[in-house]
Amino acid sequence: MQISKGWCGIARVFLPFAAGYYLSYLFRTINALIASHLSSDTGLGTADLGLLTSVYFLVFAAAQIPVGMLLDRFGPRGVQSVLLLLAAFGAGLFAVSTGFLSLLISRAMIGLGVAAALTAGLKVIILWFPRERVSLLNGYMVMLGSLGAVTATAPVEYLLAWMGWRQLFGILAVATGATAVLIYLAVPERDAAPSIARTTLSSVFGDRRFWRIAPLSATCVGSAWSLQGLWASPWLTDVEGLDRASLVRQLLVMSIALSGGAWLFGTTVHHIRRRGVGAEAIFVMVAVLFIAAELALILRAPLPSILPWSVVAIVGTATVVSFTVIADYFPPELAGRANGALNVLHFGWAFLAQYATGLVLEQWSPNDGHRPVQAYQVAFGLNVAVQIATLVWFALPWRRSIASWMSSILVFKPADVSYAVESVGLYEDSVILLPADDDAEW
Repeated sequence: MQISKGWCGIARVFLPFAAGYYLSYLFRTINALIASHLSSDTGLGTADLGLLTSVYFLVFAAAQIPVGMLLDRFGPRGVQSVLLLLAAFGAGLFAVSTGFLSLLISRAMIGLGVAAALTAGLKVIILWFPRERVSLLNGYMVMLGSLGAVTATAPVEYLLAWMGWRQLFGILAVATGATAVLIYLAVPERDAAPSIARTTLSSVFGDRRFWRIAPLSATCVGSAWSLQGLWASPWLTDVEGLDRASLVRQLLVMSIALSGGAWLFGTTVHHIRRRGVGAEAIFVMVAVLFIAAELALILRAPLPSILPWSVVAIVGTATVVSFTVIADYFPPELAGRANGALNVLHFGWAFLAQYATGLVLEQWSPNDGHRPVQAYQVAFGLNVAVQIATLVWFALPWRRSIASWMSSILVFKPADVSYAVESVGLYEDSVILLPADDDAEW
């Protein structure tokens, strides 16, 4: 049964889960704006602030596999409702915490509570909506969710001036609890899928295609989350010399670019798939553009900083592309586990990148409250080095295929018209016929 025809499916299924993902994105990025308030109120250093912010990613990543199994077993409605209630409790605890340990625990609870926000939304799209609309709706899901990052800029800045960060987190706790209740009451129950063998998770991790795209997706998307979620703000303050008002404006522009990027990726993948083009090609172009943007920042290219930073923000929504790739690799009944497996790497790398960046920055002493540009260049450069390595890893099958194709041209001698079959492309069953003689007709 599908209720997705007309606006009923959008209102009862899609929007409640989009609201949950919106809150997840807001919690993920809000520390970039309240970092100075947290430091002044609690005395947190750079490394402590990096750990406090990144523990969200660590707990989020650790929960992905269990969450994916729960989604496949019990469905997204109940799982998302229960977890959002936990996030609401964590936000309330964060609002009243005074010490680093209590802040860390409450931030971890928030990360666990929103751990199903995206994967539950992707799962419910696969369950309730036509397959040909999955990539488009994935894009809309991430676009609406990324409005949380937009909210975590100028709107939050105005609220902070009015009420302070503790009262703000109290409001977020109430809103998160209300969303949990909305999902439980509004979203209809769906009959559970047939039981899956226990070995199905190994079919995800044992798939060579998964391990080809996953490292590249993780290092790009995870780094983008790490940068926008925390380190963009110190860079813009220390390196670019922006004042508070200019900083908030630039973060707002980046968040708008983030939201627009999700829509762009969703519509692009939707249209190119209808023409038979794989989503892998889109993701490779995104990765190359992301590395170029980071290098522009590191090398201090003579460009307005908003340009490379907007690219960084947009790459944070490239999950629309990578999850579309994963949806093509695995059947719908494995969607929760497959998406969860990929998200483990996304958020795991986001944690490592965010925390490690703080550790690297602390190796340089601040001068008049600002760290030198060399500190950021080293910290960001380490990220880029790993991304380049994963891009090479992704391209290795193509390189082997090209080398094999070139050798076939050189080895075969002009003789009778014959053909060599070589395996090229992304899949082993993709073949082309190469003429052994330059004069042979195709």
